[in-house]
Amino acid sequence: FQQGIVSLVVNALTLVVVMGVMLNSDLALGALAMSGLPVLVIATLWFRRVSSRAYDRSRERLATVNARLAESFSGVRVVQASGREQRNTEDFAVLVDSHREARLAGQRANSLYFPLVEFVGAASTALVLGFGLRRVDNELLGQGAMAAYVLYLNQFFTPIQQLSTIFDTWQQAGAANRKLAGLFEVPTATPAANPPMPVPPEVQRIELEGVTFRYAGASFDAVRDLSLTIEPGESVALVGTTGAGKSTVVKLIARLYDPTEGVVRAGGADLRTIDQTAYRARLGVVPQEPVLFSATIAENIAYGRPNATRSEIVAAAVSVGADALISQLPDGYDTVVSARGRSLSAGERQLVALARALLVDPQILLLDEATAQLDLFTEARVQRAFAELSSSPVDRARTTVLIAHRLDSARRADRIVVMDAGTVVEMGSHDHLLALGGQYAAMWASQ
Repeated sequence: FQQGIVSLVVNALTLVVVMGVMLNSDLALGALAMSGLPVLVIATLWFRRVSSRAYDRSRERLATVNARLAESFSGVRVVQASGREQRNTEDFAVLVDSHREARLAGQRANSLYFPLVEFVGAASTALVLGFGLRRVDNELLGQGAMAAYVLYLNQFFTPIQQLSTIFDTWQQAGAANRKLAGLFEVPTATPAANPPMPVPPEVQRIELEGVTFRYAGASFDAVRDLSLTIEPGESVALVGTTGAGKSTVVKLIARLYDPTEGVVRAGGADLRTIDQTAYRARLGVVPQEPVLFSATIAENIAYGRPNATRSEIVAAAVSVGADALISQLPDGYDTVVSARGRSLSAGERQLVALARALLVDPQILLLDEATAQLDLFTEARVQRAFAELSSSPVDRARTTVLIAHRLDSARRADRIVVMDAGTVVEMGSHDHLLALGGQYAAMWASQ
């Protein structure tokens, strides 16, 4: 658009002015010169239909090629370990061939359209010359006027050829624009409230009332008619088999999704009505696969509080037992982490993510298998740190919701919620659930 817009305006104005001059100079020759325009209009309409489809297919297939390439590079170790190099190369070649075919379809349309534009211009020029020279011979037109008309013809068809090139560029840009527009038109999962209500001063009381949620495209509910109240300062562990809905509950509390039915409240306020950015500032979230950024360890810990002092950063690391590990790194807290934290082990990334969550001093702490990547010794240190934080007078009101597959982590929680198929099937303390002899007791026995 940037490269074509100026040329479009200049050539369009040139074409209109020259047309006016030609018709004013000699109406008959002007009409003859423009006799090829209907052919160009029909050809342009055909080219627009064919090239638009070809360019759209090309963009789609190029996206597939790029996605497969990125996927293969990111999973190169799995590819090598599975001996899939040759098979992946062959599959990639098929995708590249598909993209090339789509590009060739567009080029075939170009190879017909642009020569046709040239031919119409040459044919119109020949007709004007033939008819004009006869008029010169019959002394109906002067030689000077005829020479001027030939120059007008050149000025007439040159803008047409330029405009056809711009039109092709426009078609390609339009395909790219439609691709981007499709992305921008995807609705966000959690639209902002309009207008947003202020976040309550205390959001530690969490209520899920009749909550049902189904992911887009899924054939079943991830959470079904779930009602659960978590009191301020309480620690609740969500346990259950894979797919029971535990992570979905945490995402609903963080308002990464809105329930299909029911309501989720924090501090008595419906999450859909309050300022979600301000609400999330009250949360400390540690996912199962923590993400670190290309920055120093200190900057990663302070990601949620960029203005934190070095002493506050160190204190957060000490709280989760990460200080000793960080001190052993070449530059300590100033060690630069590679993209996504690949220069650290999974357990080290988890400790940094835990320190990052605690540094923001959250009112609600959400832990999605936050200690899954830690060895048993480090996990025990982190669990002790959490116990001290939850019992500290200054942090007594902090609500903690954790997902645990290791039931030894869950047993320390004030309350354990056992989920199955998106619903709560058991609830109580560790000892109470063992005495029930139900699903939790069976899970405990198996571990």
